[in-house]
Amino acid sequence: MENSAYIGDETGQTRIEGVAVTNGDIIYQNGAVNGFSNHIVISTTTNSSSNKNNPDDPPPTVREKWGKNIEFLLSCVALSVGFGNVWRFPYTAFNNGGGAFVIPYLIVLFIIGRPIYYLEMVLGQFSNRGCVKVYDMAPLMRGIGVGQTVAIFTVITYYAAVLAITFRYLVVSFSPELPWSTCDPSWLDCVNSSFIGTIPMGNGTKVKSSAELYFQKTVLHKAASLDNGIGMPDWRLVLCLVVAWICITAILIRGIKSSGKFSYFLAIFPYIIIFILLVRSLTLPGAWTGIRYFFTPQWDKLLTIEVWCQAVTQCFFSLTICFGGLIVYSSFNNFQNNIYRHAVIITWLDTFTSMIAGCIVFGVMGHLAHVTNEKDIQKVVKNGPGLTFETYPDVIAKFDFVPQLFSVLFFFMLFLLGIGTLLGIVTSVITAIHDQKPHWKRWKVVLVVAVVGFCVGLVYLTPGGLSILELMDYYGATFVTLTLAVFELLTFAWIYGVDRVCKDIEFMLGIKTGMFWRICWGIVTPIVVLVILLFSIINYVPMELPSGYNAFGWCLYTVAVLQLPAWGLYAWYKQPGSDPITRLRAVLNPMSDWGPEDATTRAKYHSFIGEHDASLSMKKTCTASFVRRKLFG
Repeated sequence: MENSAYIGDETGQTRIEGVAVTNGDIIYQNGAVNGFSNHIVISTTTNSSSNKNNPDDPPPTVREKWGKNIEFLLSCVALSVGFGNVWRFPYTAFNNGGGAFVIPYLIVLFIIGRPIYYLEMVLGQFSNRGCVKVYDMAPLMRGIGVGQTVAIFTVITYYAAVLAITFRYLVVSFSPELPWSTCDPSWLDCVNSSFIGTIPMGNGTKVKSSAELYFQKTVLHKAASLDNGIGMPDWRLVLCLVVAWICITAILIRGIKSSGKFSYFLAIFPYIIIFILLVRSLTLPGAWTGIRYFFTPQWDKLLTIEVWCQAVTQCFFSLTICFGGLIVYSSFNNFQNNIYRHAVIITWLDTFTSMIAGCIVFGVMGHLAHVTNEKDIQKVVKNGPGLTFETYPDVIAKFDFVPQLFSVLFFFMLFLLGIGTLLGIVTSVITAIHDQKPHWKRWKVVLVVAVVGFCVGLVYLTPGGLSILELMDYYGATFVTLTLAVFELLTFAWIYGVDRVCKDIEFMLGIKTGMFWRICWGIVTPIVVLVILLFSIINYVPMELPSGYNAFGWCLYTVAVLQLPAWGLYAWYKQPGSDPITRLRAVLNPMSDWGPEDATTRAKYHSFIGEHDASLSMKKTCTASFVRRKLFG
């Protein structure tokens, strides 16, 4: 058979070397794709009756696009910069070597965070597909995207609950006197948060600040344990959760262009507040003591794998990688948008924000230690919600100049950061559904996701809600994300192939991909993430909850991870043919319509890849290694 082809169109025929055409389909004969088969079929638009659309089929839709490139950039900033930067990074750094933690964190950012960030952006923009449809590159692995959607929906539900608590604090911050600044008469062993000086210790009993008791008793009605169940949600928090979901729904219901317009405010305004709080923090008495404490290195901890594990986990949460949100946001880009520049800008900006947040946090902690005459700063630092809703309010109550102003600024900043991140991760879920059911009205999908998210979110607003939040975060987010991240990198780098990704970048952006990216994508990043996952499993410790809750956590993990083999078997079963090995090879190769969204561009792309594969087939020998083919072509 002659290695050439003609693609028919309305004006004539175009000759493409190295391929053959049968009934309007391009069949590449030269070179194996991904090393699994010796041809690839690409459907093209012809006058053949076999390719005509069924009159009953919905018309093909063109994917919605960002209004401007800057909207995509700002939306990614709003997605990545959030709670993880404000409280998780400072505390994680403090517990893992202080200033020394910055070293492994920057290394991890360089060899894991930025490569994955850029890789997800590339494949999302190149294919114009969401976090599930992007696995059209290897249908056997589509369950990765489904599992990530389960994980990200888990994050959405508790993230919205934290946003509801934030909104309640924002509302009460407008009170003539901050409600947590003084003790309620019914609280025992309580000291006013507005008190400045050494906290009195009565009869050797450890007292608590009014800010801490306000959060536990007034806001959450926190239960001492889960032995008697989780209880009922507070009605005030329920109303705040309604407000949070109304804000999210109102922005998303009109599509990606609407959220793009809001990104100007959601990405920029929080930085204005951050710098105001930074100035205030640096001018507080004792602030520099806290900042020095934060940056004082503990070099011995660099030799422990726990520190590197925490650095990787922090990198995932800070950049929001391997959750699907970046792939979705990038899928709304114009095909030739310079995402390499965007990836570099956002990853460095995220790190810069984390460092600034660390200065704010430990400046505040230093001030708290100063006014309470506490020499050990570690005793005034609390993790997670304790830092956000107990320690911060306690410090703000001690401000001698309009504490309400700084309380409003702080919680308004948190609320905006939460909205910005939620928009991105909710969009990934909506897009995953809409890609599978494009004929469904987008606003209906948004409403369904919002209603379900609201109902599940009520669980976290109960007296036992914080314990459930930690449970879901541990099993349903962290463990699931690390596990699926390993398979995501395996798919992108070794099934689809690093070399194929680099050729896609060359076709899309016209740039060659350097050796650094190839080595990171193919070797360094997958191995490091796999080691961290194995270390996390080996050192697994059940949460201090009734055994049934830990069992539920593992069930959630299992449901998310089993999406991979379940959808893989489904794709293999639906593949035509009787030979199981041939069917397996087929579902490990890209689908016929894989490539750019535009049909004309996609035809050019397949011609480009066909020529590349043809040239490789002439170079290959039987001794050519699988590794070399996947990494370097």
